[in-house]
Amino acid sequence: MRKQLLWVMLFLAGSTFLSARSIPDRKETLKTLVKVNDYFMKKYADYTRPSYVTKFRPSNIWTRAVYYEGLIALHTIYPRADYYDYAYNWAEFHKWGLRGGNTTRNADDHCCGQVYIELYKICPEPYKIKNISTTMDMLVNTPQVDDWTWIDAIQMGMPVFAQLGKVKGEQRYYDKMWQMYSCSRNEIGGTGLFNAKEGLWWRDARFVKPYKEPNGKDCFWSRGNGWVYAALTRVLNEIPVNEPHRSDYIADFLAMSKALKACQRSDGFWNVSLHDESNFGGKETSGTTLFIYGMAWGIRNGLLDKKEYLPVVLKAWDAVVKESVHPNGFLGYVQGSGKEPKDSQPVTYTGIPDFEDYGVGCFLLAGTEVYKLD
Repeated sequence: MRKQLLWVMLFLAGSTFLSARSIPDRKETLKTLVKVNDYFMKKYADYTRPSYVTKFRPSNIWTRAVYYEGLIALHTIYPRADYYDYAYNWAEFHKWGLRGGNTTRNADDHCCGQVYIELYKICPEPYKIKNISTTMDMLVNTPQVDDWTWIDAIQMGMPVFAQLGKVKGEQRYYDKMWQMYSCSRNEIGGTGLFNAKEGLWWRDARFVKPYKEPNGKDCFWSRGNGWVYAALTRVLNEIPVNEPHRSDYIADFLAMSKALKACQRSDGFWNVSLHDESNFGGKETSGTTLFIYGMAWGIRNGLLDKKEYLPVVLKAWDAVVKESVHPNGFLGYVQGSGKEPKDSQPVTYTGIPDFEDYGVGCFLLAGTEVYKLD
């Protein structure tokens, strides 16, 4: 009996040791993050230069804003002066404004506000959030709630409400955020874009049933679901514990976590089509890193069981670092802009997506959360 007990104790001790050893060394994680970010900052040193993909777009569009979300996250664990300057000078160049001005209802234009608010938190000066506050106040003060007709918009716009609610201490931002989220979840497309049974989201009304993937299953696009997962993560990180709808956001976060865990590829990545590996199946970095970001945050904040979800996170992060990150810091296997699995194909190790910025941003968000794991 004593021998059996001893073996059990040794096994448990060994399992704990292996689990601890499996968490990446923080120095190595940081080294990888810095390498990827330095590659991007060097290549896109001129933050004033507009992006050109079929047409010129100013650099405060959503793609670049997502990058800066990641950069600000990196800055919280490694506050290099040039990181802050790169973000601050970008915001200054755009006069802390939105692409469509203060009357735009397009969430793609609102995304930059997430960065402005984070910079405001570092050094609170009212002019930094004047424009984004004015724009979001317009949304609060008008009756429409159906602006987020595509799920990418949930990540671009929803966290701004949560940030302003926290910064200003005003419930009205949380209330409007819930109304708009609830509309996307339960009403857009007739029955809503969230498939509660599957725990995943249709990208927009075009993909709601009876639309099917080639294998007959529902079409759940990886990065689209990643946007929602990241939005819930960012919102839960901001709103108070007694916010009336916090439990609703947590319920959706948990449902998505369970669904995402179930469809992870054996190599650690997720396919661009979450339920149909035959539809442009293969490694994809942007969706994968958004899932890492949310799950790692969920583990750290006690929402996800560490024993169950840590292996999922570590497997995914290890795969991305080993198979997506080039020696010079370029990030491979990033699907370019689009709305479904077939867009911007093929997705390859050496292929350069039409926009490089958001993929790097997603990677930095994921890596900073992995860095914080213990």
